[in-house]
Amino acid sequence: MLTVVKLGGRAVEEPSALKELALRVAELPGRSVVVHGGGAEITAWQERLGLGVVKHNGLRVTTLEGLKLTAMVLSGWVNKRVVGALLEAGLDAIGVSGEDGGLLTAERKDGGALGEVGTVRSVRAELLERLLALGLTPVLSPLSRGPEGMPLNVNADEAAVAVARALGAGRLFLISDVPGLLVNGRALAQLTPEEGWRLIETGVAVEGMRVKLGGAIQAAEQGIEVRIGDATVLSDPGAGTRLALVPGVGGVV
Repeated sequence: MLTVVKLGGRAVEEPSALKELALRVAELPGRSVVVHGGGAEITAWQERLGLGVVKHNGLRVTTLEGLKLTAMVLSGWVNKRVVGALLEAGLDAIGVSGEDGGLLTAERKDGGALGEVGTVRSVRAELLERLLALGLTPVLSPLSRGPEGMPLNVNADEAAVAVARALGAGRLFLISDVPGLLVNGRALAQLTPEEGWRLIETGVAVEGMRVKLGGAIQAAEQGIEVRIGDATVLSDPGAGTRLALVPGVGGVV
């Protein structure tokens, strides 16, 4: 079975958390592709360099200067830390970005309202499949190839969903710092796509969670098992929120 794992939050910021997470990824059966974010580190560097953080409707705007910093942090520092942790855990990991080999191509999101931010339009699946066939574990920074070859910053959840769908993955884990999809302070155990769309339409899922849930629903509708939660979802079948096509599960009120 092929598994796509998106890493975000504390797991890519703290060495001890990253080490533990890498060990859990290494224990997954079958082959894996890892996609990572790094928003908190980008924010920290923006503030350190006096660039500031700009938002539009609650979403981060990436300026041209911010894009240069984003590329350095995600495709450089964060990517190589994740690769190193996976190597230490016993996986033959190799770091790439969505720009490399044209793995991910993107167009500007929302007509450019978010600046140099993109949405994935294509995945060069055959290149990832070649790396997997060599026994390698690709570790993907979500920076993507945009119009005229210029990079665009793509949300890591969106990139992971696009990769999972393009590869026909069996499972997709969306890892962050929360134990699952929270509604009224509690994590839902299961959710159907219909219930998920309802959470988006009624404004329960907003901003980052809206993006995460929307992508997760699309993957689930393609038959991919999707789990949203913290690192425990990698080793505990009952942890996190599972998106299922089976009618009647979930219990959203």
